[in-house]
Amino acid sequence: MSGAIPQPVSQGDYIPARRFAGVIHTSGMTPRRGGVLQMQGPVRQDVPVEEYRAAVELACTNALSAAHGVLAEGERLAGVLSMTVYVAAEPGFEVHSRLADFASALLRREMGDAGIGARAAVGVANLPGNAPVEIQIVAHV
Repeated sequence: MSGAIPQPVSQGDYIPARRFAGVIHTSGMTPRRGGVLQMQGPVRQDVPVEEYRAAVELACTNALSAAHGVLAEGERLAGVLSMTVYVAAEPGFEVHSRLADFASALLRREMGDAGIGARAAVGVANLPGNAPVEIQIVAHV
């Protein structure tokens, strides 16, 4: 992973990722750096979606980092099977998938076409720490 960052810091009683055979499930990752939330929500409909790109990319990078953290030496991620992007948006926000596209673009840059899997963009009332976005991925080795 280019520009790899340290393993995400768990915010509760869980681990960043779990591997079973060749499949890796990550926990939901928010836009935190060193355990500190870098942006808080909710996502507002009167703010250009581009303003949320960095937060989405950081959350996605954290998910990728968590997945890389359970690889054995010499292994690599072969692809992303699925990604769920949770968006804590104010009522009336309708372009959840445009935010999820920022995460998809990052995965494509990092992994090529193998980074694009099935995807869901889900609007929620709120997220831990008042994060604007949370991303969970399922990848394979």
